[in-house]
Amino acid sequence: MQLPQDFTTYTSALFGKQRWQRFMQSFDENVPVSIRLNPFKCRDSILFSGQTPIPWCSQAYWLSERPHFTLDPLLHAGVYYVQEAGSLFLDHVLREHVTSPVSALDLCAAPGGKSTLMRAALPPGSVLISNEPDRRRANILLENMLKQGHPDALVTHNFPHEFSKTNLAFDVILADVPCSGEGLFRRDANAINEWSLQNVHFCQERQRKILRDIWPCLRQGGLLIYSTCTFNTQENEENVRFIAEELGAEVLPVSTQEHWHLTGSLLTGFQQPVYRFIPGLTQSEGLFMAILRKTRVGPERATLPSSLREQAKKNRILHLLSDGIVTEEIKGKEKIPSIAQALSITTLPGTYPQAELTLEQAQRYLHRESLILPPDTPRGFVLVTYRGYALGFMKNLGERANNLYPKNWAIKKL
Repeated sequence: MQLPQDFTTYTSALFGKQRWQRFMQSFDENVPVSIRLNPFKCRDSILFSGQTPIPWCSQAYWLSERPHFTLDPLLHAGVYYVQEAGSLFLDHVLREHVTSPVSALDLCAAPGGKSTLMRAALPPGSVLISNEPDRRRANILLENMLKQGHPDALVTHNFPHEFSKTNLAFDVILADVPCSGEGLFRRDANAINEWSLQNVHFCQERQRKILRDIWPCLRQGGLLIYSTCTFNTQENEENVRFIAEELGAEVLPVSTQEHWHLTGSLLTGFQQPVYRFIPGLTQSEGLFMAILRKTRVGPERATLPSSLREQAKKNRILHLLSDGIVTEEIKGKEKIPSIAQALSITTLPGTYPQAELTLEQAQRYLHRESLILPPDTPRGFVLVTYRGYALGFMKNLGERANNLYPKNWAIKKL
């Protein structure tokens, strides 16, 4: 693997000889594959039996081999999510530091891995806004949040400064900020090609602007979880120090185990608790995370979890893609059941007639093909399932059933 010389010079000195050797050896090793079960849907305890549990995340596993995920209907039903193991450390952080219902914001949430994890790890009664500034990526986020099926998860498409213009206040904010992507080098050649010292500096400045913009929306005593998928101290420790000293926060520790092989601060003179996953040392890609509690007093804001949805809807500046409430879609005079209804955990059994599909039929459905349902299937809208898990709706005409799966969600090839 040919890495940029500036990166090699800087990072080898930062890591030290032993860490750097293990990191370089990791490029010759298989990239680990990991998944996390959706606790709101998964009821099959043997779904990934025999796989290796990930110790810092409940219901998550390293897989011995990579399945063809695209062709697995259970993935599309939201039964599990394919997620990099290091990022799953967020589950451990939330369960240790958040013990009562909260108003939460995932600020840069696409494609949705950390948001779906947050919704699973937060205490019952919490409400989460999953936000993505980029419009195209926001559509991907919306798809993944709808597939998880939890009603107390809203999806928005806003820039951080737009939140600061509202009166919303959050108990927990995840700022998984755009970064130089050094932790993705093993699996993304583009990350290598786009890397430069200038880009590291640019990312640091952009990250600090994001933090300044969103800071007024974190209530006093609230938690900021800061994370990147990069290694350098400019985007990591130096930004944590910036948050603590200039914005006003204390850095909080998280309990860890020695066998997890996490790396702490690599910035000389900075000994606050931070957590770094380095490929070769940990069975993961690169991740940096720090947890901070806001101490600086500012204008008082208070948003209870129970009122977050209504307050978000009242703020017209928020581009709300989903408020978590599932309803039919109106087309002309006809009410058509939505994909959100099909996938929601709140849809009552028996609301619509159901038809169970075989694996081949389920794959064809996800490909948006028409199917012929069993002859005793009622005419009209039918919820189709695979292994008992809802996939979406069809309109049964008798001689065939029209496919209502969203066009932009359809798998491309079988």
